Amino acid sequence: MNFLINIVGTTAIGKTSLAIALAQHFDTEILSCDSRQFYKEMCIGTAVPSPEELAAATHHFIQHKSIFDSYSVGDFEREATAFLSDYFRKKNIIIMVGGSGLYNDAILKGLDDFPPTREGVREQLNLLYKEEGITALQQQLQELDPAYYQKVDLQNPQRMIRALEVCLSAGQPYSYYLQQKTTQRNFVPISIGLTAEREVIYERINQRMEVMLRIGLLQEIERLLPYRHLNALQTVGYREFFDFWGGHTSLSEAIESAKMNTRRFAKRQLTWFKKATDIQWFDYKENRENIINHIEKKMEH
Repeated sequence: MNFLINIVGTTAIGKTSLAIALAQHFDTEILSCDSRQFYKEMCIGTAVPSPEELAAATHHFIQHKSIFDSYSVGDFEREATAFLSDYFRKKNIIIMVGGSGLYNDAILKGLDDFPPTREGVREQLNLLYKEEGITALQQQLQELDPAYYQKVDLQNPQRMIRALEVCLSAGQPYSYYLQQKTTQRNFVPISIGLTAEREVIYERINQRMEVMLRIGLLQEIERLLPYRHLNALQTVGYREFFDFWGGHTSLSEAIESAKMNTRRFAKRQLTWFKKATDIQWFDYKENRENIINHIEKKMEH
């Protein structure tokens, strides 16, 4: 029997260190499903594991793509499931880690089937975004699909445009099509969630941002400025600083905005994962032996 030990939780909660500890204990490797860490040009702002952490356990699907590549959750599902099929021929345990709920679900459950979209709808939505801004997308999504509005990243125009495209084409909410099918996988998932009091999570996020700034986040973003229009860079912790480099806001305002939006992102992550009934939650400071014991007991059943 194959086991996929799935580590989830908010940003900055300690998933990477737990994943490495488990990989070392079970003598296995790590599959990342963190969509922010796929791109080799983005390192500091995505909190890619340090060289020491990458050396402590073999990682897959980290910095394996370029920001210039078109790479979707569907591409990830195909590549990652093919990798897992191959990996399980030599070992029956692997660790998966990441805070990207959609990408996590793509591996555990498979992607949902959506109806075909009407020609021209996406172009109209792109024009709406260009002329009226992100608020217009947010308002339309809240009206057409209040359920998805509650859990989507409201600062991600591409994600909202995709949902609205389905709503307007099919006449049904985007959320109606979520988890309509069951996908068979060749592994048993054991999901572990790390959590903490909200104030602790927020403080850890603020501290991480300060560390990122000290080790060169601004220099990294400055190098990426010519490419800020690319989809990969439409992410929290980068786009707030584009306004600073564009002269639209001060550095202190950009930093506070990045911290605030990361805290909001963490709240959405929690909302997404808390809906799953098969995640065993542990405090982020839980003794690792207790978590290992829980996993080993699950494997015995």
